[in-house]
Amino acid sequence: MKNRLSKIIFTLLLALGVLIPGISQENAEELVLDLRGAVDYAMEYNKSLKNARSEVERSDASIWEAISQGLPQVDGAVDFMTYFNYELEFSFGGGGAPDFSNEQLQTALEQTLATFPGSAPVDIYRHTAGNYYDGVLQSMLPPSTILMSNQSTAKLQLSQLIFSGQYIAGIQTAKLAKKISEQTLEFNELNTKETVIGSYYLVLITEESLDIVEQNLANLQETLTQTENMFNAGMAEQTDVDQIRITVNQLENSKIALQRNVELNYNLLRFQLGLEPSVKLTLTDKLEALFISLQPETVLTVPFQIENNVTYQIMKSQEDINLKLVDLENWNYAPTLVGFYNYNAKIKTTGFDMTPNHLAGLSLAVPIFSSGMRKARVDKAKIDYSIAQTNRSILEDQLLLQEKQFKFNLESSLENLYTQQDNVEVAQRVYNSYLRKFEQGMATSLDLTQANGNYLDAESNFITAVMEVLNARLQLDKLMNNL
Repeated sequence: MKNRLSKIIFTLLLALGVLIPGISQENAEELVLDLRGAVDYAMEYNKSLKNARSEVERSDASIWEAISQGLPQVDGAVDFMTYFNYELEFSFGGGGAPDFSNEQLQTALEQTLATFPGSAPVDIYRHTAGNYYDGVLQSMLPPSTILMSNQSTAKLQLSQLIFSGQYIAGIQTAKLAKKISEQTLEFNELNTKETVIGSYYLVLITEESLDIVEQNLANLQETLTQTENMFNAGMAEQTDVDQIRITVNQLENSKIALQRNVELNYNLLRFQLGLEPSVKLTLTDKLEALFISLQPETVLTVPFQIENNVTYQIMKSQEDINLKLVDLENWNYAPTLVGFYNYNAKIKTTGFDMTPNHLAGLSLAVPIFSSGMRKARVDKAKIDYSIAQTNRSILEDQLLLQEKQFKFNLESSLENLYTQQDNVEVAQRVYNSYLRKFEQGMATSLDLTQANGNYLDAESNFITAVMEVLNARLQLDKLMNNL
């Protein structure tokens, strides 16, 4: 009993995993979806949408990148430098008590007395002569040296942007760029919905066409059997048998072609859903019921709100970005103020070190003259903004024209649908009438096959008209962002 209950629970969980999108669908061997389920599944697993969502995440990183440029920046560095025991020489004396020889003292005295004629040795103690005498003596001293040993320093630098108009405008521009990436994602989602719905319709249309051909083929095969029996009984000619057999063969070829188209359309839908080709896909909607539930004619009375159109929203955001770029270029005239603080930790130092441990300051950059470059960039940004405004106005006109055209297409396709529906009913009656007459020997096989061909053409035109109505409604829904 317990094992049986476990099997029932497992079966229910497996069914839920197959029927409900998002539950172990990536590894499912079979997927059963209605139209809305197919759209929801594509929103989650379509591979192109994954890239579009990555672009939104990338724009988030770009915003933080723009913001972080105005936050405190801390950099650290450790430097090591060797002088290979180089000795730095100073020739201006020093380095201990001087030690002069008698010859050096006599030479300095003679040079001083020669420079100051009429002076006596006692005069060297006077200011001018004494200074000169000392300079002569110091020039005789050997140069002082400092050994430049290895040096190592650890540096910590802190900087903070205090004011920059470009920084503020840059953040606003980055946020608008994120908005565009989000709108682009919505646009890609809308396109994916359109392609999935269109492919879903196409599968149903192809399957419906296949059903019509199979049903008609079964009827003709039955007629062929009856005709062969009539021929064997001497009540029909060989021509009648051959004529119907040709039609049956043609329908069998049409059936095979439609079966391949069905599989091809399923593969296309699998690709758009992000499924592997090996996954079995079953669609639960029926074409007639789906068509009735859509009520295509109801959208004709819905007013068009252009602000809801995704393409218009993207164009409007691009216009806003161009306006922010004008502000960004105008801020090039404003100064930029940055504060900084440096700390140098001297790990190893030489005997000659003039670098302070602490250093702080402000850096103010003021634009003065650029030979008209800044003004040209502002003028260029203003022109780009004017172009963006014009493009938005053009898009408005195009969207309003599309709305009228799509509604016109839907009205025309509905009228054609009603006409083709009447044609199917008439062709069905004509075929049934010729079938009865043929069975009674009052009509030829040529009449019957021609009536059958007319009936198949009427069915094909009707299916095509249904597809046209569905596509026209789909275009209008996409324009109004109602998918």
